[in-house]
Amino acid sequence: MKIEFTAHGHRFITSKHKSTFEITTEKDLTPAGDCIIGVSSDLNLNDFNNEFKSKITNDKTEIIVNLYTPNGFDTIKGFGDKNLTLSHPTDVVIRKSNFTCSRTLMIKANKAAIDLNPELINDLKNCENLNVEIILNDKE
Repeated sequence: MKIEFTAHGHRFITSKHKSTFEITTEKDLTPAGDCIIGVSSDLNLNDFNNEFKSKITNDKTEIIVNLYTPNGFDTIKGFGDKNLTLSHPTDVVIRKSNFTCSRTLMIKANKAAIDLNPELINDLKNCENLNVEIILNDKE
């Protein structure tokens, strides 16, 4: 099962956060937003269909996020969780930790903003488009 969407880079992207990264539908970004790697996303957690959400809220579901820009690519792997509500209207957050809230897409991720491919981040700092692919692997 897969969902694809697009966000955009921004001149203030720093990608320095050590435990998360975020993609948002918000259009603006301040230098303090060191976890945000994409703005003006054309999709948020509320846009996911019920079947997709149901699989994400299963502890056994592996989630793979592929990120593409013109010159960069990265793959992040993590897991769903029964405590995910997937209900935030603007933010999609990937976390290395087990913390869950309405903004969380996945937990136990193998990468945060600081770990992402430098070529990908450089493209995003130069306001290139970010193509996002979320793939669910049900391990049951």
